[in-house]
Parts: sequence; structure tokens; C-alpha cells
Amino acid sequence: MSGAVSDPTPLARTPLHEQHLALGGRMVPFAGYEMPVRYGKVVDEHHGVRRAAGLFDVSHMGELWLRGPEALAVADSVVTNFVGKLKVGRAKYTAACNERGTILDDLIVYRTGEEEVLVVCNASNLAKMAPHFAGHAAGRCDFADESAATALIALQGPKAVEVARDAGAPSEMLELRPFRLAAIELGGVKAIAARTGYTGEDGFELFCANEHAPALWSALMRAGAAHGIVPAGLGARDTLRLEACLCLYGNDIDETTNPLEAGLGWVVKLNRGEFVGRDALLAIQEAGPVRKLIGFEMTGRGIGRHGYPILDADGEKVGQVTSGSPGPTVGKNLGLGYVPVALATPGTSLGIEIRNKVVDATIVDTPFYKRQ
Repeated sequence: MSGAVSDPTPLARTPLHEQHLALGGRMVPFAGYEMPVRYGKVVDEHHGVRRAAGLFDVSHMGELWLRGPEALAVADSVVTNFVGKLKVGRAKYTAACNERGTILDDLIVYRTGEEEVLVVCNASNLAKMAPHFAGHAAGRCDFADESAATALIALQGPKAVEVARDAGAPSEMLELRPFRLAAIELGGVKAIAARTGYTGEDGFELFCANEHAPALWSALMRAGAAHGIVPAGLGARDTLRLEACLCLYGNDIDETTNPLEAGLGWVVKLNRGEFVGRDALLAIQEAGPVRKLIGFEMTGRGIGRHGYPILDADGEKVGQVTSGSPGPTVGKNLGLGYVPVALATPGTSLGIEIRNKVVDATIVDTPFYKRQ
């Protein structure tokens, strides 16, 4: 007799679990957490974020702190982008690679103080990124993994500033430029506000202590009611980021991909000091990537989902889909995937194998959506 063996590890819950249940959130397992995939219809949450504002619980993300005179230098030695001269109150998107030049994780590095750096990593990678940074910090600066004690709320959409203003956000937050941050107080809660996000829209991400997250969430939901705010789950987060062509770790990038083939060459600065994976990336750059992450639109009926084969004009398999879903804003079924460089030209016709049937698709320019 055989059967599936259930995972005995209980799912973690974010400090906003009760709020999700009260809003009718459909909870699903995600990166070891019980998370809301949607509250109503995913498409309604998607449009709500694009047209007004959405509130996301992203407390599952990892928060790693480096503190001490060498904190910034340690971060700079681990990541691909140049953060060594990052000013206080500024942040950069980057990647961390292994010695082979493939991607351990994509990250945002925030300089929160003269001798303090916050690194935000993906929840699914926390178990490897915490010891990775701790190892590089050893003997150079203090390291602390404060993920379990930190909540993260994302307010995203064209009305995000109006919602934040009505919630009582100070000018230091409202006037932040992209990838800037400030220590603020909002709704009686002390937080770090950053002008960052993962939706392709304007907005903020707010870090606070777990115990204050419900008050902050409630303050933003109350203030947003007049502006059409919606609570948004993992489903809308995925369709929003795909339209904006923001990579998802575990799908579009992982330890089998390098940032140069993934379209992330802009976060790889090879003409500065040493960092993990630099030699390998120099060699890849010199030889030239053999494949490239492309965006495609389905011209036939169907959706190219993760893992589906990508075929060339002769019907030969040349790659596979890494991400795929409807694009509610653009009104087309969209996807990302790796193909040989020789095929990676907008206008090239492809086939996507969907349940043993080949459906037509075309490579297009990316991103699929860019806000005005």
C-alpha cells in the first residue's frame, strides 16, 4: 500500500494572519508560511492595484542585518551590484551569486545607518542566505537574522501616496524618491518606509515589529477605503510582477541561471572590487551567454505555464516556460522563458506545448506593462 507522506512541519503564520481570515483570505502554503493567495477574485485585486491601491502582507520575506564599521563592505563583497558607496537612506536591487556565477537569491540592500545595512531576501531562500551572509560577516561585523520578529507590509498602486497621506504618513515618507527609505511613524507605529515594491506600480514597503503590524495594516486599510484600496494576495502579486517582468526566484532565476542571461546584467558591476562569483561572471560575459530570458505573448488560445516546453519553428524543443499567466492589464496571455540567444529576437515565432498540443506564441519586447 502506498500513499503521499504529509509534511509534519507546521506552517508559520505572519502577524497579520487574523486580518487575512477576517477579510476572507483563502490561505495556502507558501515558502513555509500560511499565506493569502486571494481574498476575492485575483483579477479584481490585480486591477485594484493598477487603478487605485492594494495592500500586501509580505512578512514572510527575510530581514538580515549587518552592523558595524565594515557592514557595508561586507554586503558589497557578497552582492553583484555596487553598494560600497550607498548613502544612508538609499537602497539598491541586486543579486547574490555563488562562485559559479549563478544566482543564490535576488535581494534589496538598504543602508539604514552609518554602520547599519538591511538585506531583504526571499522567504524561500532565508535558510541559505542567513548563513551565507553570517559567514561573510564573521570577524568583520555583527550579523543578525531578524526575519521572525519583523513584519513587512507593501502599499502599492497609483493612489499609494494619497492612502499613506490620509493614514497620517509624515512628509519624510511621502516625499521619498524610488529606492529611498526613512524611519517614520504612521498610525502610532514606528516603521522603516521604503519607496520599493514588486508590482510595477508606485508605492511603499513598510517594516515594523510584529506586534505593531495589525495596527499599521488597519490604519492603511481605513485610510484607503475612500481611495478604493483592496487587500491583495499572492495571486495578484504574481500577475502584477509578471506584467512588469520582475523575476520570481525559483521560476525565472535560481542556482541554474546567471544574471547575465536573466536580463539582470544591469545589477552586475564587474569593473569594481571583488565579490562572490565575479570571476565566473567575467568569463560568462567574455564568452557571451548562450541563452536569454525572453518574454512572449500567446497568439493561440492557451496559457504557457511554468515548465511547459518551448519549441522553435521546426517543432524542436529549445527551452521551457519559467513563468506564465494571463496579463489582466494588457489583455493577453503572457510568459517568460529561456531560449537560445539566436532565437531571442522580438517577433520570432515560437510554439508552447500545452498538454501535448502546440500553441503559437511570439517573442515581444519587455516589460509587458510599464506605468505612465
